Amino acid sequence: MSFQIPAGLTGLLQDFTVAVLRNKPPDLVKFAAEYFGQLQQQQAGGSGSGMMQKSCKGPRTAGFAKSPDPSEEGSSRGPSPVPPQTMNRRKSVASERYDPEADTAPYTKVVHIKTEEQRQRLNDSIVNILLFRSLDPDQIQECIDAMFERKVSPGDLVIKEGDDGDNFYVIDNGTYDIFVGGKKQGVYNGTGFFGELALMYNQPRAATIVATSQGTLWAMERSIFRRIVLKSAYNKRKMFESLLENVPLLKSLNAYERMNVADALVTKYYQDGDMVIKQGDAAECMYFVEHGTVRIVARKGEVEKEVAVVQDGGFFGELALVTHKPRAASAIAVGKIKCAVLDVAAFERLMGPAMDIMKRNIPMYEEQMANIFGTTQPLDARQ
Repeated sequence: MSFQIPAGLTGLLQDFTVAVLRNKPPDLVKFAAEYFGQLQQQQAGGSGSGMMQKSCKGPRTAGFAKSPDPSEEGSSRGPSPVPPQTMNRRKSVASERYDPEADTAPYTKVVHIKTEEQRQRLNDSIVNILLFRSLDPDQIQECIDAMFERKVSPGDLVIKEGDDGDNFYVIDNGTYDIFVGGKKQGVYNGTGFFGELALMYNQPRAATIVATSQGTLWAMERSIFRRIVLKSAYNKRKMFESLLENVPLLKSLNAYERMNVADALVTKYYQDGDMVIKQGDAAECMYFVEHGTVRIVARKGEVEKEVAVVQDGGFFGELALVTHKPRAASAIAVGKIKCAVLDVAAFERLMGPAMDIMKRNIPMYEEQMANIFGTTQPLDARQ
């Protein structure tokens, strides 16, 4: 099934995404309602008020009032919250919007030599950055390879508000002041990252960053950032969507609903013999097998029996999330496996259309378990 993307949808969603990343609203639905309500009012010629009026000149200014971290998206380990600073200017950016689907140019891997200690520090920093959580271990290492060192001294200008984005930066050490509109808005003290939104959405730099001590930054050039981080995230979404399309349980979801589920999935790896699920534990996740084999094993008293084998494209762990009961079976990795994991919060938020099907399956699984153990006591092999 193919879908025609309406004109303007991509830009509209990108601008809304920037607003969410900057404001980090606790209630996303309420935030979205206010955002699009005020956008509609502006387009209808209304005077506008509130967040939209404060922070932008028109519907394409990509944001409300700025987040507590004015240096773009920033880090949870970055500066403390500061009063928002409005931005009424919107300068052009020379580079084009990045379209990962259209990016078919050959890519040459870039490697900047680092010590093992430097690589470990970088790894510890970027694995906690939301943008990098969609990357697999090999792609994380590719990012680390591509980063180059930049030494700074007190007074050095790292990025300037209004300039085009060139690099994404991760702080290794040192202190850095954040200025918006010429006013100091916060400080990075030895940790954090900045510069990602200008590269993701072709926005001008939203802040000026000035070093206030000797320090070291690790930088990734714009084209490499986009190719590794953005294109990899895009490819992973498409791969997850393809995986979900082949799951019979999810046939009741439409394409948009499956896309939302795909965005919520996180890849996890397990080694041979690892217990993915332990019988008796609380249910926290549902699993889709991307690659490998998983044995479903149930124990009753001293008797342990194999209930099922799940392979590429299969899934397990869903019914315990429906019944809110402890796991009734264990799931054990056979060899190295790769799973896409959906946590319970996302499951409950996104899987509503498939919930009735899962509930209808409960008696079937209970009967299956009862037959295996020769008992009428209900057990659920899929938990």
